[in-house]
Amino acid sequence: MIEEKYRYAAEYTETGIEGIRRTGIKVLELRDRYAKLLMPLAGNVNHVGIMYAGSLFTIGETSGGIIFAVSFDVNKYYPIVKEIHIKFLKPVTTDVTLVVEMSEEKVEEIEKQLEEKGKADFEMDLEIKDANGVVVSAVHGIWPIRTLPEGFPSPLAKR
Repeated sequence: MIEEKYRYAAEYTETGIEGIRRTGIKVLELRDRYAKLLMPLAGNVNHVGIMYAGSLFTIGETSGGIIFAVSFDVNKYYPIVKEIHIKFLKPVTTDVTLVVEMSEEKVEEIEKQLEEKGKADFEMDLEIKDANGVVVSAVHGIWPIRTLPEGFPSPLAKR
């Protein structure tokens, strides 16, 4: 279920960036500090019949933006990606999902840094799972959050 207040963030995640839109990524669930994403196998198959590594990377990288959108003030801050490491553990022959969540305590810690410095980084270790619940890729990422410049519209804020 996607909470109504996050519907725009879900739509932007699925369609707002052309390269991501072409993958067919779907936001399955979206609520405070929680998201579940799906990357379909269809349209993301490589030359040997398994999911394209770039599509697995994309769902891992996208998770930082979507968790930001449901955890922080999108009218005040914006996320970027600093670093992504992905380990491909098993060949993928099904759709995959990725769950990303952030504790209220972690959000408060990051918000304190944002108020004090105007910027903060957050790190996550994530698992991409196939349709059978098997972990097929492990992702480690670092996403900086920065203060939006004056007059700069947030792409994640409903217009």
